[in-house]
Amino acid sequence: MALGFAGEVIAKPSVVIGYYPSWKNQYMSTVDFTKYTHINLSFGIPSSSGTFSFDGDWFEPALVSSMHAKGVKVLMSVGGWTGSNYFSTILKDSSARSTLITSMVNYVKSMNLDGIDIDWEYPGRLGDNCNVVDAANDTPNYLKFLQDLRAQFDSTFGTRQKLITLAIRVQPFDINGAPTADVSAFAKVVDYGNLMQYDINGGWNNVTGPNAPFNYENGKGMQVSFVSAIDAWTKAGWPANQLTAGIGFYGRSTTATVDMTKDPQNQYQAQASVVPLGDSEDAPWYDTCAGATANSGTWQWKHLRDQNVLSSPTTANSPWIRQWDPVSQTPWVFNPNTKIFISYDDPQSIKVKGLAGAMIWSVNMDYNNELMNAVQAWSGNGGGSTTTTTAAPPVTSTTSAATSSAPGTTSVPATTSVPATTSAPATTSTVGGGGPVAGGPCSSQGAYQCADTTGKNPAYFVCNNNTWLQQACGSGTACFQSGSTIICNWPSA
Repeated sequence: MALGFAGEVIAKPSVVIGYYPSWKNQYMSTVDFTKYTHINLSFGIPSSSGTFSFDGDWFEPALVSSMHAKGVKVLMSVGGWTGSNYFSTILKDSSARSTLITSMVNYVKSMNLDGIDIDWEYPGRLGDNCNVVDAANDTPNYLKFLQDLRAQFDSTFGTRQKLITLAIRVQPFDINGAPTADVSAFAKVVDYGNLMQYDINGGWNNVTGPNAPFNYENGKGMQVSFVSAIDAWTKAGWPANQLTAGIGFYGRSTTATVDMTKDPQNQYQAQASVVPLGDSEDAPWYDTCAGATANSGTWQWKHLRDQNVLSSPTTANSPWIRQWDPVSQTPWVFNPNTKIFISYDDPQSIKVKGLAGAMIWSVNMDYNNELMNAVQAWSGNGGGSTTTTTAAPPVTSTTSAATSSAPGTTSVPATTSVPATTSAPATTSTVGGGGPVAGGPCSSQGAYQCADTTGKNPAYFVCNNNTWLQQACGSGTACFQSGSTIICNWPSA
C-alpha cells in the first residue's frame, strides 16, 4: 500500500533513485543496478565562476553505457554537503548563473546523461560552514535558475526530454529563516524532489534518537519525521506524485552515557558529544570548513550484517541487543559493554514506510539486496526500462569524500542530508537570562541567537516576522554566537 498525503501518492511506483558516490566506486561490483530506475552520480562540484567538475570522469562513460543497457537513467548530481559553497554566489550573478547552465547542458550532452540532479544544502540557510548564504534571495534566485535551466534543456534536447531533480531537506526552502509557503512554481520545472528524510537525530543531539523516524515522538528528539516532511512539502504546493522519499541504507551510532537496557522501551537517553568510530569503512575525517577532525559514526547496512552486529535482519548478535520503537517505527541496537547505540533502517522499517517512489543513499550500502528487496516489495518496481519519468509533471498545486561529502553531513560522508530542523512549539527551550523563547516575540528581523552559550547545543533562534523560530545547526556541530550572527562549528570539549 502506498502512503497517501492530500489524496495523492508519492511519485510513480516505478521510480527508485539511487545515489552513486564516486569515492565508493570500488565497492560497486556487487550492486544490482537493474533494481533501480535512476542513478545519480555524485557529486559534480561547482566553482565560484559557474563551471563544475566531477572526479569520476574517468569511469563515467563506460558506467553510463552500462546503465543505459540495463534501462537505467543516469543523472549528474551537482553539489552535496561540501559542494554547495558557491551556489548562492553563482545564482545571484547573471554571468556565473549562465555559465553554470551552459556547463550543465554541455556536460549532459557530452556524457549522454538523462539530466541533472541538484543537491544544494541549503537555499537560504547555512549548511557547511564554508557556504555563502543569502537568506533573503537564495530561494527566489534558485527558482529563476531552475526556470532558465529547464528552458535551456527543452530548447537543446526537446521538451521534457531531460530530467531536473532536486535533493531537498525535510522542510521547504527557506526565505529569511522560515520555510517558503508556496513552492508550486518549482514543481512546474522540476521532475522530482528527493526528500532527505534521514539524519534527523544523531551525535549533534544530547540524547540518542532515531536516524529516520516515520513519526516523531512529541517532546523527544527533533520534531520532524518521514510523515511531517511529506506533509510540509505538499501543503506548500509540491505535488505528492513528484516526491520521492529518501531512505538511508545505513545507521548512525552514538555513545550513551547510561545503560539503555535499564529502560529498553526508551530510545531517547543521554549520550556523549563525541561520536564513536562507525563500521570498517569509517575513519577520522578532517573538515576544513569546521576546522576539526571527527568520526561519522556511520554503520552501512552491509556492515551491520557482515561485522556481526546483526545475525539476521531482525536479530542482533550478542552482546548487541535489538529493540523496536513503536512511534518512530524504527529499530535500534545497543551494546551494554561499550554503550554504543545505533539507529538504522531495516526491511521491517522500510516496509512501514510503504510509499510509491524512493530515493536511496547510497547504492553501495546494501547486503545481499535485503533492503532493496524491501523497497521493491512495496514500490512495485522491477527496476530499469522505465519511460515514465520524462513526461511533463502535473502543474496544479495541491512543495563528499575526498572532494565532497555526501549530502547533509558535516562529518565523514555517509548520507544525503543534514539533520532536520523545525520551528519548535512554544513550550520548548528557553535561553537562560531572558533569552529567546520559540514562538516568543522579537524585534530585529533576521537576527540570530544561539539557544545557550555552552558551545555544545546545536539549537539557535531566528527572528522572523517578529517571532523567534527555533532551528538547529548541521550534523555534529554546535551553535556559537558571533556578534549578531552565529557560527555552527564542532562542539566544545
